[in-house]
Amino acid sequence: MRKLIAGINMTLDGICDHTVVTPGEDIHQHYSDLLKTADDIIYGRITYQLMEYWPTVVANPTGIKATDEFAVTIDNINKIVFSNTLKELTWKNSRLAKEGIKEEITALKQQSGRDILVGSPGMIIQSLNLNLVDELQICVHPVIHGKGGQLFKNIRERIDLKLIRTKTFKGGAIILYYEPLKE
Repeated sequence: MRKLIAGINMTLDGICDHTVVTPGEDIHQHYSDLLKTADDIIYGRITYQLMEYWPTVVANPTGIKATDEFAVTIDNINKIVFSNTLKELTWKNSRLAKEGIKEEITALKQQSGRDILVGSPGMIIQSLNLNLVDELQICVHPVIHGKGGQLFKNIRERIDLKLIRTKTFKGGAIILYYEPLKE
């Protein structure tokens, strides 16, 4: 069965906002490598529309190897988008989810292939609340922002986690890898 891996960047105070963190080349390389281990990534509308930036980098590379590689990798992965307002998607390899999140992820997990990623705060929380996440990767950046959307504010019940490893980046960010403890 395929694993659902939830990965997100956030500040030390728990804010999930890509505009307040500055990932270095090593972080872009890390996420490019992670994307290569998966066949699909799940987004909500807001994150999907934010990530639509990357095809512009594919068309006009920055000259920074890790950033340009990330752009190509994210451009090529299958993207499944949950939205009540979007009626069509224009980014290649993208489709609107047809079912609810539980049904969609359960069906994806039962297919053969590589892992499934979820990279939107709202989708991560819904997946955690439904006990669908097999691994949680939280990249904590050395920034305290003080305002914005906090990742875990809508968790319904306690979730116990087991730390399985860490990874530290040159700029001081650290990824904490956790597995939810299943009953």
